[in-house]
Amino acid sequence: MNQTTRRQFIKTSAVTGLAVSTGVASLFAEKTVKPMRILILGGTGFTGPYQVRYALSRGHKVTTFNRGKTHPGELPNEVEQLIGDRNGKLDALKNRQWDVVIDNPTTLPAWVRDAAQILKGNVDRYVFISTISVYGETKTGVDETAPTEKYTGADPYQETLEAMKAGGFKTYGPLKALSEKEAEKWFPGKALIIRPGLIVGPRDETDRFTYWPVRIDRGGEVLAPGDPKDPVQFIDARDLAEWTIRMVENREAGIYNATGPAKPLGVGEMLNRIKEAEKSNATFTWADEKFLDAQKVSAWSDMPVWAGAASEAGISQTKIDKALGKGLTFRPLDVTARDTLAWFKSLPQDRQSKMRAGLTPERESEVLKAWHAKK
Repeated sequence: MNQTTRRQFIKTSAVTGLAVSTGVASLFAEKTVKPMRILILGGTGFTGPYQVRYALSRGHKVTTFNRGKTHPGELPNEVEQLIGDRNGKLDALKNRQWDVVIDNPTTLPAWVRDAAQILKGNVDRYVFISTISVYGETKTGVDETAPTEKYTGADPYQETLEAMKAGGFKTYGPLKALSEKEAEKWFPGKALIIRPGLIVGPRDETDRFTYWPVRIDRGGEVLAPGDPKDPVQFIDARDLAEWTIRMVENREAGIYNATGPAKPLGVGEMLNRIKEAEKSNATFTWADEKFLDAQKVSAWSDMPVWAGAASEAGISQTKIDKALGKGLTFRPLDVTARDTLAWFKSLPQDRQSKMRAGLTPERESEVLKAWHAKK
């Protein structure tokens, strides 16, 4: 994969994979402030169900708005579920009152505009879940003051998801940046913009992190990428969801990067901690990036989580001091690894045999053989 394609893939992969949770024990089980009325746009994908269950556990009233097609019937009975479509079918949102809206699935600025026009005056605050992909190319870690990408395509308000996908997601970051501005336009001083990095954990259907717990659990010689000290960043979907709800409770506004862990983590330590968590007999064979490139083994897709070249390292060194100051916390990596593996093993065998990221066993064996022959 060339550098341009790799960069686009990395930026694209910040998109949340579609899935639904079955409920988790909260790290913060105590009841909190005055109950709030929370509207969640989406709510049945990856992070949405975690938001729903955590909000309910803290005494809030939750309404979701979606098409009713993704995992229908899996949300708790206490949730009010409104059916509609962000593409012009928003009548269910009219003449209703909520304290806050959380916008999970939006990439297109027109979706923010159309929802905000209806909700303005009926909702006090707007939370937009964005992405660190708005920063574009970064050689060093960035904070929230860094410039975001500029959109240079056709009318962004005429963009569709189909057109964006057909273009290889080149416009993903710029459109997210425009969507942020749309939220701030309609809710000045009352918009909370959260920019997650790679979101991982149980129910992530992309396998972008899942590959490693699954591969290490299988044991034996494991192909490992680059230098063990190469930085990696990611956040468990449950940590992101729960922190989002706490930020809502505290009536926070502004822009926050949201990834982890709290302290720098190298890919070597990540893999070793997963190995320890699973009590695996895996051994790691570290192949340098030049060799991997020659073997057409790509960062992020074939070797998930790892960003690869120094020109891409900034995506794995995003600064999160601001979020840490507002109470962003992380469950231990071994918990995320074990829970992710357990979830994956609960899937049908056909799904388990077709991982959506990482190398197949056959391909990994070929690359390892080539590495040993080279050495």
